[in-house]
Amino acid sequence: MEPFEHVSRAHWGDLEGMNIAGLVRLSFELDTGEPEIDTSPYGMTGRDIKGKVEQEKDCRSYVDRRKGSYVYTYVEPSTSAWKRKQVPMPDGTYGYRVRRPIFEGALKDLKRGVTPDGQRLDGLVVYDIDRLTRDNRHLEDAIEVVQLFGRPIIDITGTLDLLTDNGRTVARMIVAAKGSDSAATARRVRRKHRALEQAGIPTGGRRPFGWKDDKRTLDPFESRVIREAAERLANRVPIGVITTDWNDKGILTPLGNKWCDQTVKTVFRNPRLAGFRSRVIRQFNPETCKQSWRIEMVRRPDGTPVLGLFDAVLTPDEWNDVISVIGDNVISGRGRNTRTYLMTGTLRCGREGCGGKMRALKAHVSRVKDPTRFYYTCESKSKGGCGGGVTIVGREVDEWISAAVIRKYEIEAERRNAQVAPEPWPNEGELVEVRADLAELAAARKERRISAGRYFAMLPELEAQEIRLLRDQERWAAKTAKFDGAGVASIRADWSGFSLMQKRAYIEEALAAVIVLPANGRRGFHADRLELAWRG
Repeated sequence: MEPFEHVSRAHWGDLEGMNIAGLVRLSFELDTGEPEIDTSPYGMTGRDIKGKVEQEKDCRSYVDRRKGSYVYTYVEPSTSAWKRKQVPMPDGTYGYRVRRPIFEGALKDLKRGVTPDGQRLDGLVVYDIDRLTRDNRHLEDAIEVVQLFGRPIIDITGTLDLLTDNGRTVARMIVAAKGSDSAATARRVRRKHRALEQAGIPTGGRRPFGWKDDKRTLDPFESRVIREAAERLANRVPIGVITTDWNDKGILTPLGNKWCDQTVKTVFRNPRLAGFRSRVIRQFNPETCKQSWRIEMVRRPDGTPVLGLFDAVLTPDEWNDVISVIGDNVISGRGRNTRTYLMTGTLRCGREGCGGKMRALKAHVSRVKDPTRFYYTCESKSKGGCGGGVTIVGREVDEWISAAVIRKYEIEAERRNAQVAPEPWPNEGELVEVRADLAELAAARKERRISAGRYFAMLPELEAQEIRLLRDQERWAAKTAKFDGAGVASIRADWSGFSLMQKRAYIEEALAAVIVLPANGRRGFHADRLELAWRG
């Protein structure tokens, strides 16, 4: 049978001798509006049919009644046919497309004429057009399969006709209308979530760490763990130490995973800890063409924070103390490491023109009496180093740098404890002016003195200024805030009992890098070969 004969026969409902597969899409796109009047001859549309068994049974029955062979089922679990996600483009930038790997795989199989289990494939059946697609790009891909490869794609309700020119025109209009319907549903859902945010009501998703499954009541154990860690963070204990402690004690995330520095920071950056309603903000960076996300406090139009209808773990002051230390921004490249030597990753080669990272290398047993002796040496040229031209003994370096870091923490604690009052932030007046402008703008809009268009045109710039100033204020507080030093007062006594991960966390929090200068013919350890680059 000629391939394009399949299309002609399918148009008249004759599937005899054809192998047909079914596409079953289980959608989570629920309409929150009023139910529509049922005009389908089957009593339901693909939007109503949610179960795999129901869709597959009806598709199989449809094919069997027309003397075809139902040979395979493509199942898309909880897949949106409309919602777009960020995807990399061929030119290296990012775009937004509907992601449906099963659907796209089914079209590829149709072009090849073979199912995943090796059977001949002549066509595809779906419950109705809504189960096939709500995206114009995917519709055109399906039309291409029908027109250029002669593989019929049909439905059992009669709403989909890709087999004729008029039918394809109607299908394009229906998909455009369905996409508009999905957009309207998304707007209603967003509006509902904004209303819930302003009311302080927690919404769906997994439970936050520190609360029970109802997202309102505190979990006694986890909330106590958070309070203890918050006190330590406020006293300058590095975040890596908290991460290691939680993992060593077997404390897991709500998903049952181990902690990393970033997930711990996410917990403490959430305003929910202080009883404020929070939300996730996704931002697109036009320079990198990537999307990032952060958690921010929900505020009313007048700028006041919204209190959540759930128990708080910390007081607002306690939470602000933590934020002043860890900041509200993600710091890249500071994740959990699995290195087995104290200074790997921190030491840098000081040879002119190199600057590569140094690695640890065990001394050969035939050359030294101590089998634990090791050296730090520059990486090979293939890995960005100078090929081992700079080397320094390892144990003495670890001890000398550890002593310098311990003393650094002690001096910092003494300086801050001697400070009578925190230094005033020099940009406080500018922040007051920006907030006054925001309040005045909100009042002008409320009193209808300016249009909505002008209001929303002016709002982003003022909000961006406020965010910039708040971040600057947090950085200033982190540099000048007074604290009691309890977290580092005993660091010298406790250092020998710290794990390698804890020591590395303290060192990486204090030092950006340590530059190792060439020995220039000298043997042994010489402290003047080390240049410490402290973090600001």
